[in-house]
Amino acid sequence: MHSGGMTTHLANSTARRIFLARQGLSDPPGVAMGNDGLLDLIRRIGFVQVDSISTVERAHNMILFSRNQTFRPEQLRQLLEDDRALFEHWTHDASIIPTEFFPYWKHFFLRKEARIRERWVKWRGENYDSAFEETLAHITENGPIMSRDMKADDHKSGGWWQWHPNKTALEYFWQTGKLSIHSRRNFQKVYDLTDRVIPDRHREAEVSHAEFVDWACLSALERLGFATHGEIAAFWAIVTPEEAKAWVADNLDELEQVTIETVDGKSRPSVALPGLSTDPDDWPDPPGRVRVLSPFDPVLRDRNRAERLFGFSYRIEIFVPEPKRQYGYYVFPLIEGERMIGRIDMKADRKAGTLNVRKLWWEPKVRASAGRMEKLSSELARIARFAGVGEVVLADDWLEV
Repeated sequence: MHSGGMTTHLANSTARRIFLARQGLSDPPGVAMGNDGLLDLIRRIGFVQVDSISTVERAHNMILFSRNQTFRPEQLRQLLEDDRALFEHWTHDASIIPTEFFPYWKHFFLRKEARIRERWVKWRGENYDSAFEETLAHITENGPIMSRDMKADDHKSGGWWQWHPNKTALEYFWQTGKLSIHSRRNFQKVYDLTDRVIPDRHREAEVSHAEFVDWACLSALERLGFATHGEIAAFWAIVTPEEAKAWVADNLDELEQVTIETVDGKSRPSVALPGLSTDPDDWPDPPGRVRVLSPFDPVLRDRNRAERLFGFSYRIEIFVPEPKRQYGYYVFPLIEGERMIGRIDMKADRKAGTLNVRKLWWEPKVRASAGRMEKLSSELARIARFAGVGEVVLADDWLEV
């Protein structure tokens, strides 16, 4: 590809292959992966969204399992809690992020603090500082804490305790970087001083504001393969669209202009890093097996991008009232090769030890061939094992839509 002046066109199939490869979905899913391999995978995709809903298995575990089916959740816990190679913080949502990126988040903390303080001073008046200091002092003296450990009975009634500032303080100090998530117990956050959680070399490293913006935009573009400035800003959600737009304009000489063929044959202008190959053979074949994706999978997170690239329209319907749902409460997308082929409604019943499949919907033009059904059945067996249940149970009408 050529930079400066020339625009390169990416066929839809090639664009899909690039995006899937950059987001780890073209890795061979059955190759044994140690903790170093897992850390490398998370670094390559950027971050993993954390979610508490465990309809089958929690989102962060599902996202990693889709990419490597030898992954075990205990590996993630070790990297987070024992090695401190990962930390939990905010991107577009709560996420698990490589700790080496922590210095960039310090800029995010400053922004967050300015925004929150502005809101809260109006809301609470100026006196919340002393209340918050009390929470910080408590953790400094007594070590890691969960919000439910701080009981109101230890305090004189009235005053600041009535609006649960303990929880608010924990959240505030976490959002602004003074506290970090030390671990989780039954998925509840345990907080401790950042000084005691984030290793010194990452915590003390400083980057300038310009370096922060440059890193956030460049690293997003690497992980997306190609993007508009809006997609670059949305990737980490730590720089503004205006900053990303200015970054693209300032670096236009070093970027390549590309047009991306959407699934309906339209062209969408984007930018890419120099040297991005337009030859589909330079990009790995995504695995041919059928795989279940988390609703929070990074390739679907930007719904509009997923729709343009894959022709797959996906909305999480958890908050949609039941009669208005098109599919179901928590429906998992299905991918095969580079195609999104359907969605499946299922739930792990841990008491009964079963994976209960309620309904399957194929995408238009996808045939339920014997081979495809066989691949789906193999994947459901893998998912059941991963979720710690033994048996896949198909509802009688699971194929009737």
